[in-house]
Amino acid sequence: MRMRHILILVFVFPFFFGDVGSAQNQPSANESTRKVVRRVEPTYPPEAKKLNLGGTVRIIAVVAPDGNVKKVEPLGGSPLLVQAAQSAISQWKYVPGGESRETVELHFTP
Repeated sequence: MRMRHILILVFVFPFFFGDVGSAQNQPSANESTRKVVRRVEPTYPPEAKKLNLGGTVRIIAVVAPDGNVKKVEPLGGSPLLVQAAQSAISQWKYVPGGESRETVELHFTP
């Protein structure tokens, strides 16, 4: 019973307090919308499926000039879903260009 309460807090807390410190989460001036050449869909985590957990995950992908994602930074969402989103987005490929920061939103539905 106690573990159930802890799990609920872990999953609910980010939804209510995910915008703490939102000033640093503001889009930077060099954000663009580069075209995705190869998109890898995230794997829905089995733990999230058991809990019937869904929601939106926001990620910033730092894209190198060659189009490969070199870094992913979570902005918000459930920790279980963020991990799945980061894993998928890190495999994406964008059109070559200058280095950029791309904001990506992924929606998970159970």
